[in-house]
Amino acid sequence: MAGSTPIQLVVGLGNPGADYVLTRHNAGFWFADALARAHGASFSHERKFNGEVCRLNLAGHDVRVLKPDTFMNRSGQAVQALTAYLKLPPEAILVAHDDLDLPVGTVRLKQGGGHGGHNGLRDVIDRLGENFVRLRFGIGRPALGEEIIDYVLHRASEEDESKIMEAVNATLAELPRILTGEMEKAMHELHSRGVVARARRSDQRATHPPEDQP
Repeated sequence: MAGSTPIQLVVGLGNPGADYVLTRHNAGFWFADALARAHGASFSHERKFNGEVCRLNLAGHDVRVLKPDTFMNRSGQAVQALTAYLKLPPEAILVAHDDLDLPVGTVRLKQGGGHGGHNGLRDVIDRLGENFVRLRFGIGRPALGEEIIDYVLHRASEEDESKIMEAVNATLAELPRILTGEMEKAMHELHSRGVVARARRSDQRATHPPEDQP
């Protein structure tokens, strides 16, 4: 995996509004919110970028974090606007999103590839091409007979929510490596976690996404 280009823009994919805050489809927003909280940063709405943006310094790097407010299937509109303003190549962009094809609590890092049926990724790819970095948070698949749209737009169980947030927290610890282009090392650490770090769950509970913020 080529990873020599430093990441300058982190994008969390999700749907805006209180009705969607805790839904599985907002795992990308959970990551963006956790990143901002970890660095004492606050989001502000930027109309010209069609989303909420914050700026932080991470390991000596100036990084923007974006949460599009265009709803999932038009996520690329916001990403394209901020990317053009910052004059960034796709390789300098990290997009965090939920992934049905990964078990709950897993996280995978990759560069390039298709959208896998994810409407947010589809729109970003349509506007920027495929060569950005993806951070995939596993949410698992619905039970037999349950519609995918119902599954992703509803809240996960308490146990699954904790697993996803454990994956988010583990990724935050590896983010300095990711941002500086040390993708292989970050991938090794994240991919070797397995489904969850079970030993830690007995004595430390993951922080849940905030219930009072859109």
